[in-house]
Amino acid sequence: MTREERVAALHEARVVLVSACLLGEACRYDGKSKGSDKVMRALEGKEVVPVCPETGAGLGIPRPAVELKGGAGAEVLAGRARAAEVESGTDRTEAFRRGAELALAAARRFGVTVALLKERSPSCGTQGTHVDGVVVKGQGVTAALLSQSGLTVLSDEDL
Repeated sequence: MTREERVAALHEARVVLVSACLLGEACRYDGKSKGSDKVMRALEGKEVVPVCPETGAGLGIPRPAVELKGGAGAEVLAGRARAAEVESGTDRTEAFRRGAELALAAARRFGVTVALLKERSPSCGTQGTHVDGVVVKGQGVTAALLSQSGLTVLSDEDL
């Protein structure tokens, strides 16, 4: 799906799943937000379902940075890659899967067809995410699950 098609789907959507950090919630791994006026304008007149898959799965704020190892989100979901803390290597794969499942459950509960997510996040990246120390083309774990489940996913950078 092209950027224009993703943005058009957002404009047509009545209810949108949104990364909570883009709404100004200080829920990122570093305890900060990525609040965006551009995102807020794009959501005017829409019902918003805020999610942070990582905090939803029980990871704290702040928390150690995580990157994907061995592949992007689809590979993590398929069991061929994992999510691990950058510094310690502590495996966080199950938390990332659980957070993705919770985000999907929220989307289904509220009739969401479009998700507006934070680019390059290991959970929410829609076009690129951190894998093995570099940003690569691919989706984060939550973005991959939402896409596989038929939702249109776009990022703050698509706006």
